Amino acid sequence: MIHNNPFTSYSFTNLWLKQFNLNKSYAFGFIKQLSFYKPSALPIYINLGRNLTKGISYQIAKSTVADLKSNAYLIYDVPKYFNINTTEAPKNLGLKKIPQYPGFLITLKNYSNFNAYLNKTFSKSSNQKLNRYRNRLERCFNIKEKMLIGTIDKTEYDFIFNHFKTLLIKRFEDKQITNNNLNPEEWRFYQDVVYPLILENKAALHVIYNEDTPISVRLLYFSDTIIFDAITVFDIDYAKFHLGKISIMKMLEWSFNSPYEVFDFSKGYFDYKESWSDLKYDFEYHIYYNTKSLTATLLANALAVVFKTKQYLRDKNINEKVHKLTFALNKKSKKTQINIEELNIEEHPYEQEMLREVKLDQQLAFLNKPVFDFLFLNSMHFNDLKIYKLHSKNQYLIKGTNKSQLLAVK
Repeated sequence: MIHNNPFTSYSFTNLWLKQFNLNKSYAFGFIKQLSFYKPSALPIYINLGRNLTKGISYQIAKSTVADLKSNAYLIYDVPKYFNINTTEAPKNLGLKKIPQYPGFLITLKNYSNFNAYLNKTFSKSSNQKLNRYRNRLERCFNIKEKMLIGTIDKTEYDFIFNHFKTLLIKRFEDKQITNNNLNPEEWRFYQDVVYPLILENKAALHVIYNEDTPISVRLLYFSDTIIFDAITVFDIDYAKFHLGKISIMKMLEWSFNSPYEVFDFSKGYFDYKESWSDLKYDFEYHIYYNTKSLTATLLANALAVVFKTKQYLRDKNINEKVHKLTFALNKKSKKTQINIEELNIEEHPYEQEMLREVKLDQQLAFLNKPVFDFLFLNSMHFNDLKIYKLHSKNQYLIKGTNKSQLLAVK
């Protein structure tokens, strides 16, 4: 059982009700620490926050006599490791537990420090690579990081959250897949709820900057003992530097120096979660119902069938195909494809007077990745680099202190 769950806090549940235009919440004596809403005329009640939480906790009252009527009660996203005690339920209260998404976590308290964790989790060569990636990033750019928790200026918060969204859009457009977090209503909820939770020490933004530009953002929530890694993204132009791994490293360094006991990567499978975690668990949907009511029993069984079917389709990767299809259907216009080809400088000679120095800006954003790749491969700082456009040609010269690269843009 966890304490001070951010997803059952007043700020989270109240803003969730307002955002999704729900005027009334319901509390039931036999389920403590949890409130519900009623989405339709059917006697089904669903926990506030629905599927936008990263872990719901609650208690079943020991001796409460519940007027269950014909109701069914659906609770989303209960991590199995929360060990909810369901043995003391009121008479006639049935329960179905439906496994859904996998979850992954690190038990921080099992390691003396971050280095001990790395040495146990990864091989010596893998650890050397991780350190090389971090050192290379910091050698090539002016990198800084911030953990924004407790206090944050609203202007700075909005600036970071806008970059957060931009990076997510960029990432998932590259993957050609729909991301539910970017649903306008969902994103508006996140932007509204995270700020007050940061002020209450129940949420944080971990940000890595190149100069003053966010290039990696992680949204985190906190209970008394658990860090929930909710949404994370990095700028894909820095992929050569393995920025995603560096972001995890920096976040975990902070976590191992904190009083928290668990770092929870949250629901959903990704390769990186499996490789960095030391425990895999299930998220469950809990369905309570009145076993003496035919209506409630039928509703509970129907809900169980629906969620079991959904999980079966996930196991077959049908959901990923659906996300790709919805992305294709919802895409309003196809982006112009820009192809960049490296040219042999000796085969494409140029005169100095053909060169015009340019700066990387939004108009030349398509050059970011090849320029950053060049920096990585040559272990060179961005400030030691110059970029030129060749007059009358759609060609660009990346010029370092000792090496150069000529690119043709098509």
